[in-house]
Amino acid sequence: MLELMARGGMWVGEVLNLTPVDIQERTLAIQNPKSGRTGEAVYVPRKLLVRLSDYVRTNKIGLNDRIFPILYVAAWSMVKKAGNMVEIELRPHDLRRHAATYASRSGTPIEIVSKVILRHADLSTTQRYLGKVNDSEAIRWIETLYG
Repeated sequence: MLELMARGGMWVGEVLNLTPVDIQERTLAIQNPKSGRTGEAVYVPRKLLVRLSDYVRTNKIGLNDRIFPILYVAAWSMVKKAGNMVEIELRPHDLRRHAATYASRSGTPIEIVSKVILRHADLSTTQRYLGKVNDSEAIRWIETLYG
């Protein structure tokens, strides 16, 4: 569940509403996305789709049953506990932000981060999401670019 948010940039509500039917060849179909658009898909690493399919099979989850049949409050608590285990304050939305920041800092074009990972309608929303660049990161990029 946490990995879907941290690697797929999914909102916690999207993760909680997933059913086995939503697992596609290379994507996860999103039913009733926050954006309201129909036909939205989340691209996640193939190994994550395989693990999710294995989880569904192992736990004998019905095709139209929710994969994670818990309440939002329970999901929030799980994320908070995971953060406590590594001694950081963590909220579900931080995992979505991590997906965007990691992709951006790895050189993924902002248009891909915006339209594919975060599924934002407006690029300026993504730019606010990614926040500020610290000094050491700026120096590293300048050295990489102009060395």
